[in-house]
Amino acid sequence: MPNVLPELVSYLEGLPEPHILFDHQYRILAANAAYRRQFSPHDSVLGRTCYEVSHHFSVPCDKAGESCPLARSRTSGQRERVLHLHHTPQGESYVNIELVPLRNAQGEQVYFIEKMEPLRVAQGLPAAQGLIGRSAAFQRMLELVSRVGPSQASVLLLGESGTGKELVAQAVHEASPRAANPLVVVDCASLPETLFESELFGHERGAFTGANSSKPGLVEAASGGTLFLDEVGDIPLPMQVKLLRLLESGTYRRVGSTELRRTDVRVVAATHRDLKAMVTDGRFREDLYYRLSTFPITLPALRDRIEDIPLLAVALLARVAADRRLSLSSAALDLLKAHPFPGNIRELRNVLERASLLADGAGIEAAHVERALGADVPSAGPRAAPAASHRGLSVTAADTSLRSLERAALQEQLKAHRGSRAELARKLGISERSLYRKLRDIDHEPPA
Repeated sequence: MPNVLPELVSYLEGLPEPHILFDHQYRILAANAAYRRQFSPHDSVLGRTCYEVSHHFSVPCDKAGESCPLARSRTSGQRERVLHLHHTPQGESYVNIELVPLRNAQGEQVYFIEKMEPLRVAQGLPAAQGLIGRSAAFQRMLELVSRVGPSQASVLLLGESGTGKELVAQAVHEASPRAANPLVVVDCASLPETLFESELFGHERGAFTGANSSKPGLVEAASGGTLFLDEVGDIPLPMQVKLLRLLESGTYRRVGSTELRRTDVRVVAATHRDLKAMVTDGRFREDLYYRLSTFPITLPALRDRIEDIPLLAVALLARVAADRRLSLSSAALDLLKAHPFPGNIRELRNVLERASLLADGAGIEAAHVERALGADVPSAGPRAAPAASHRGLSVTAADTSLRSLERAALQEQLKAHRGSRAELARKLGISERSLYRKLRDIDHEPPA
């Protein structure tokens, strides 16, 4: 191996983040203390290739289907950033990599320094919390999260219902400098228009009937942190201009007050609606749309990340049946991978919860999954065609039947329940937000 300047090695050693130095042949020439502590506490990595140490590959990353920062740097001649799934002593973990080429007196690239920053909001293995996945579609989304997280840019999360937009919003928040401050969720779909302004901005005593005391709003509660506007497409038009003012100037007024207040929030919004079409129809302000969509991120549907279903299934089973160590047979997994899942991860969770209730032993078999999915489940084997387009224009008979059963069961619970909606949600084992969505779907359901 070539001799490396001791001054350069000493400089790397003093850096707090994990760094390695390697040459054109991908051979690691130096690794600082932070790297050794985090990625290789027991074995020396010197003389080994970066792709073998980090990925257990026998060839460079770009020859194994990954993005190689060294290859990209050779082409661009400048620093490069990528997101990689690395092997660590704790298992596989997502890592942000920034590579900087070092040049000699002739301007030739001779060495490369790589800084590694673990992305703690996502896992390539089943985990109790956070985002989980290994598919290409998942990694593309995650790279966007890692790039926008440290900034102050507004983020718009787009995707079908059930794809995990609140989890992604939490990941953006946790990857930001605001992570130590609150993440405040505003469920725009469940707030009546008459209460929207006071909930968001707060109100003064006497501002309206029943306002017996002053109350700060959610915007105030989120100051210094992140305001997550879930289902932003449901914000009433009169409120959109006031939200725009908040985004443009950071100012707002409580209901019943003339005092202009200031807040410091970063806004992440989410919707399953086509906001561009709503702008065209006059149902959503164009200026607000462009203010919210500084950095749009589209969440992949579950049918576009089928290879993640086994990982997700293990993690979801640990949540819905925490007191049982349930396993899925290969045939059961084949059935899950063949299903189109128009309800995405939320539907997968429901199916697994039903299957866990149907299974008496320690394993979930194909028969349990088939019953949980419904009678008209696609056969295992080749991937079944999606039962609904991404616009949700049609669903399978099985899905319709399951939704009808769920709707009928919920209506029966409503008739028998005498307490609050919060108590009913707890009884059903769902969040209040999910309950409000289900009730709204019932109200909007056309008569049979």
